[in-house]
Amino acid sequence: MKGWRNAGLWVGAFIVAFTLLVALFAPLLAPHDPFGMDLSRRLKPPIWMEGSLPGHLLGTDHIGRDYLSRLIYGARISVLIGVMTVITSGLIGIALGVTGGFFGGRIDDVVLFAITARLAIPLILVALAVVSLIGSSLTVVVATLGFLLWERFAVVARVATMQVRTLDYVSAAWSAGCSRAHILLRDVLPNIASPLAVVATLEMALAILLEAALSFLGLGVPPPLPSWGLMIAEGKEYMFFNAWVITIPGIALFVFVFGINLLGDGLRDLLRTGRVA
Repeated sequence: MKGWRNAGLWVGAFIVAFTLLVALFAPLLAPHDPFGMDLSRRLKPPIWMEGSLPGHLLGTDHIGRDYLSRLIYGARISVLIGVMTVITSGLIGIALGVTGGFFGGRIDDVVLFAITARLAIPLILVALAVVSLIGSSLTVVVATLGFLLWERFAVVARVATMQVRTLDYVSAAWSAGCSRAHILLRDVLPNIASPLAVVATLEMALAILLEAALSFLGLGVPPPLPSWGLMIAEGKEYMFFNAWVITIPGIALFVFVFGINLLGDGLRDLLRTGRVA
């Protein structure tokens, strides 16, 4: 199925929109304080299991914090990291790709060298090294991922710009005496935005997974922030007897990333058709 009839597009859009709404209205949706501890209620199971507590639908964690509240606030961390990483990496990658694709020559050679050098760098190892040296914080994680995930933006922006710069309306703008800045901002960037939007969804999903991996290794978002990756890391010691402590945040992470990928695939098919199918 193509275009607006693509079921994956709508499923992905629903999952992403639902998660964004949960993140936005987290203070109103969370039934308890996500940082409130009660050791007398530690590791209480979800409501569908024996031994659960009324008022704690998804149970409590190893220090008695409400799991549903932390899961809801964890959506904020994932959305924030995904969006800020895409903004940071997008600005870097699009600037490099458009510059190389538009001017060509030696400038393009420099851009290609930068892209090749970035692709030669092992992503997760560099992220681990940077975060371990500087220290883990939300700002450091976002900055590190933003400066490491720009190459797809650069590649797509470069190729799309090379295609657009030869089209008639760009030649007409040159003939009319328009400046380079005017052509780049008014003629080139708006016409390469579609493929870049698809790249943004893929990069957001990758950034969220990398943050979860860093948090799982103890080098991501620092506690007590309720990151889904950190929740999995905190629950791994109890997973053999209380499997739900890693299953619940793991499912939330999987569903959100799956939704983002469905949305990206749907947008790609929709933009490829160029019409409502």
